[in-house]
Amino acid sequence: MTELMSSQEIEEFFQRLAAANPQNSSPPPAKTDADLFRSLVGCLLSAQSKDENTLKAKTQLFEFADTPEAILELSDLTIATAIRPCGLYNVKTKNLKNLSRAIIDECQGKVPTDRKGLMALPGIGRKCADIMLLFSFGNPVIAVDTHVHRVCNRTGLAQGKTEAATAKSLDERAPAWAKMDGHVWILEFGKKTCRARGPKCDSCIINDICHFTAKRLSTG
Repeated sequence: MTELMSSQEIEEFFQRLAAANPQNSSPPPAKTDADLFRSLVGCLLSAQSKDENTLKAKTQLFEFADTPEAILELSDLTIATAIRPCGLYNVKTKNLKNLSRAIIDECQGKVPTDRKGLMALPGIGRKCADIMLLFSFGNPVIAVDTHVHRVCNRTGLAQGKTEAATAKSLDERAPAWAKMDGHVWILEFGKKTCRARGPKCDSCIINDICHFTAKRLSTG
């Protein structure tokens, strides 16, 4: 297990990522929308799916229906065919139907605005809930997806066997000032530098404070 960063190293980590990303963070179009229900559906479809595939699936689905009531009127086959690009379409079809029904029957047709309420919905886990809290409701929280989970555990920024556990650890350790933009900063860092395969340790801006024990293999 990677040794955890000190509070001083964590502060430095976020300062360097902030300096490398001077522009304001923008919400991912695949998972967010001006309409809360559409955003929630985008989050649900994003599980184990690339952003471009999620966006395609979301766009195709919304050509047929984009409200809980309209989705419940669609056949399972119509939904599954529309969302096929994002994978796991049979499971996600079931979750979409159950989500829509829960929004109508248990939430008076409105999307919950808190983590507990969001995670009580079918198909919505900690990551999706936090993405909604951050981008739809403007709450300072770092959503933990596959990339953020990897970066945290590899560098020592936070620890957790699951994304949800890492999210709890990161929430306790990250400085408050970094929580509004931290998700996008770490996400981009994970995609471009701290990649799953072939991390670019030799050109990494946090190489000297990273606790990744295998980084010397890349730097020589």
